[in-house]
Amino acid sequence: MNSNRSKGLNRLDIKQLQVLQGLLQERNLSRVAAKMGLTQQAISEQLRKLRDLFDDPLFVRQSNGVIPTALAESLGVKITPILRDIEALLEKSSFEPKDQTGTFKISASDYAMAVILPPLLAKFRLLAPNLKIIISEFESDNLHALMAAGEIDLALTFPDFIPSDMPSTFLFEEHHVCVASRHSPLLNQPLSLADIAPLPQLVISLSRYNLQGSADAWFAQEGLTRNIVMSIPSFSAASDIIESTDIVAFLPSRLLPNNKVKILQLDFTPPSFELVAAWHKRSNTSQLHQWILSLLQQTTNV
Repeated sequence: MNSNRSKGLNRLDIKQLQVLQGLLQERNLSRVAAKMGLTQQAISEQLRKLRDLFDDPLFVRQSNGVIPTALAESLGVKITPILRDIEALLEKSSFEPKDQTGTFKISASDYAMAVILPPLLAKFRLLAPNLKIIISEFESDNLHALMAAGEIDLALTFPDFIPSDMPSTFLFEEHHVCVASRHSPLLNQPLSLADIAPLPQLVISLSRYNLQGSADAWFAQEGLTRNIVMSIPSFSAASDIIESTDIVAFLPSRLLPNNKVKILQLDFTPPSFELVAAWHKRSNTSQLHQWILSLLQQTTNV
């Protein structure tokens, strides 16, 4: 772009184009002023700038208004689509799920993959069949960076794994149940927390490779120490392991029932926890994002 053209663009603004279009339509300064909510003096000042910019009178006064010059007429043909395109930029486009294309990326914990995603993805396929979905394993340590880079659009997990400055919404509250193998002699007998504490236990440690579980503090408050003998990184293998051993475990209730483990009869209520959806703040105004959040609320509100 040459320097003269650049200088000309710097002197031209949208209001001047609106004044030019208004004068071509109304051919009267006072009517244009009333239509735009400006004074006639302000319209005259904008017209003066336009005349200076285009080195042309643009409009010639007559008894009942103004008439455009040939240049003004030719400019009118050009500015009408320009102003239409600018208005289109400001209009909020209608949202139709069936018209959505591209790729939406979800990072989900093992639990969320098993419980939240199946009904959600069924809705996706029904309502937005042209939208591609990528599901990845949840990475708590890199979540913020991955979202900032656009590698993840939505995360489904537990609140403790979400950075405090990241927008999120509550999905539902879940609670644990204590389970043992379907062959366990512990079935059909009431058990206390003190009865459970010394039993060999399995914990699911999603982000840390150690023998610590989310219910440890709860046992400690009662003066008890859990006998944790095994830790695994996901819920998917838990039932198989429990069925084939003497181990007990606390599993989220929505992962049950299954034909491998059975719920033990307890005289206490295991701790509950929340599930949330989180995203980067740049997605706050995305219509697709808002639609997916509404689907999440529908499919998890059971």
